[in-house]
Amino acid sequence: MQVHECMTVNPITISPKTTYAQASRLLRLKKLHALLVVDKEGELVGIITEKNLLDILAVLGVHTISDFLSAITVEEAMTTRVITVQEDYPLEEAARILIDHKIGSLPVMRGDQLVGVITESDIFLAMTDALGGRSEGLRITIHLPEDKGELGAITDGIIKLGGRLMSLATYWGDNLLKRVIRVKVQGVDREELLMMLESTIGVQVIDCCESSVESQPGAVSPATNTEVFPIQSLDAKIPWLLDSK
Repeated sequence: MQVHECMTVNPITISPKTTYAQASRLLRLKKLHALLVVDKEGELVGIITEKNLLDILAVLGVHTISDFLSAITVEEAMTTRVITVQEDYPLEEAARILIDHKIGSLPVMRGDQLVGVITESDIFLAMTDALGGRSEGLRITIHLPEDKGELGAITDGIIKLGGRLMSLATYWGDNLLKRVIRVKVQGVDREELLMMLESTIGVQVIDCCESSVESQPGAVSPATNTEVFPIQSLDAKIPWLLDSK
């Protein structure tokens, strides 16, 4: 999967002369965590994030904030050394860059032209689809030795049982001699599938359960009453931040 398959096309952009108050309001209204900054020629010149805006608050004195909000522009706080990826970049490599650099979004380029943005949320949605999160079926987790042909035997066995493979993911677990394989299948009897895996192929099934797209979380944490509040609630705590013209 490549970046262009999951990115947001035609992302919202702002000018370097956009004010602090305008950028803050736009982040809230569009429910974004970052805005891309382009010049008059449409060239990418920076990125402004929620953290950049909060950093300004940290350096301003309480008595000077209201006077400067409308005067401070994005170019005074934006990050100018922007990490970007090309539209044909592998999605998993884009995810690695986000993690390694502790950033939330990557502008996507076609040569020198900005064509989109890929965010943590975009990658999370792609991962959900890749793992079959929107599909019902049997969810099987397997310990698989590093032997040639084992994975092929599993997929062939599912097909022979008349099953439909909805998703397949593999990763290293605690045992470096064995991979963890997670598959979701439809149209196959549970007992027949387990017998095929454990008796015929000889792999270790760690878990087997029914997965439904209608599954709901078991509990929802109540709202906290502490003084710590999320970014999207800043307008409730600091009304002048988003109400400034």
